[in-house]
Amino acid sequence: MKLPVCFLGFGEAGQSFCSDKRWQGEAYGCDVKLEQDDNRLAKLNDFERFGVKAIEPVDTLSNGSNLILSVVTADQALKAAERVASFLKSGTLYLDMNSAAPTTKQTAATLMHDKGIDYIDVAIMSPVIPKQLDVPLLLAGVEADLAKSKLSELGFQNIRIVGEQIGQASAIKMLRSVMIKGIEALTSECALAAHRAGVVDDVFGSMGESWPSQADYNLDRMMVHGVRRAAEMDEVLKTLEDLGVEPLMSRGTVMRQRAIGSLGFNPPPTNLTKKLEKLDINFDEATK
Repeated sequence: MKLPVCFLGFGEAGQSFCSDKRWQGEAYGCDVKLEQDDNRLAKLNDFERFGVKAIEPVDTLSNGSNLILSVVTADQALKAAERVASFLKSGTLYLDMNSAAPTTKQTAATLMHDKGIDYIDVAIMSPVIPKQLDVPLLLAGVEADLAKSKLSELGFQNIRIVGEQIGQASAIKMLRSVMIKGIEALTSECALAAHRAGVVDDVFGSMGESWPSQADYNLDRMMVHGVRRAAEMDEVLKTLEDLGVEPLMSRGTVMRQRAIGSLGFNPPPTNLTKKLEKLDINFDEATK
C-alpha cells in the first residue's frame, strides 16, 4: 500500500517529488489555479501528467489524505494555511515546506494547533531540480520524528531533525538565503557592469576558473526563478528585522532578483555572453 499524501500547491516542487522513480506516495493535489479560468486547464493537465488526483473544491481537502505537504510560493505560505485549516481533520500532519520566516511559520503553527492539527516546519535546503527526493530537508516541531518517518516512507532520502520548536528549520533556510541569493544578486550587478565595460573574461577570470560557469548558473537561477526568489527574500527581510539586524544588503537582493525574474527569460539564453546581451538590452527598463 502506498502512503496517501496531498500536495497543497502543485508546481515545480510537487511535480519534481512525485516524478522521481523512488516516489512511494499515492498523490492527491489541490492548487489555487484550479479556481482560475485562465490557468485551470493547464493545471488539470499537470495533475494528469504526473498521475496526481486533483481535489476540488478546497473544502474537500481532507478526503485525500491526513498528510499534507504545503509547497506553495513563499508569499502564499500563511494564506494557504489560513485557507485550509478549517477543512482539515484533527490529527492531520501538516508539513509546511515553504520558504518563510520563522514568525510566519509560528503564526501558521498556532492556527493549526488550535484546530488539533500537527504542524511541522520544513526547510528545503537546495533546488528540487535535479535532486528530487535527494533534496536536503530540515525538520522542526514536536512531531518531527513522525514527519521524518512519513517522508522516508514517501521516498525522501536526506532528512534531518533540527529541533522541536517551530521556526528552527526555517531560520536556517532564511539566513542561508541571505548569502546564496545575495551572491546571485551581486553576480548580476558585477556581470552586467563588466559586460558594458567589455571586461567580463578578465573580471571573472581573476576570481578563479570556476567563476565564469558559476556566474552563468547564478544568472540562470535569477532569470528563471527571480520573482519567486524575491518573494522568499521578502521573508528573509522579515527574519532579519525580527532578529534586530537591519537588512541593508538583502533589500538590494530583493530588488535585483525581482527585476531580473520579471524579464520573463524562461528558458534563459544558453550561455553567459548571451544572457548578458539580453540583460543589457532589457535591464534598465525592468529596474525603472
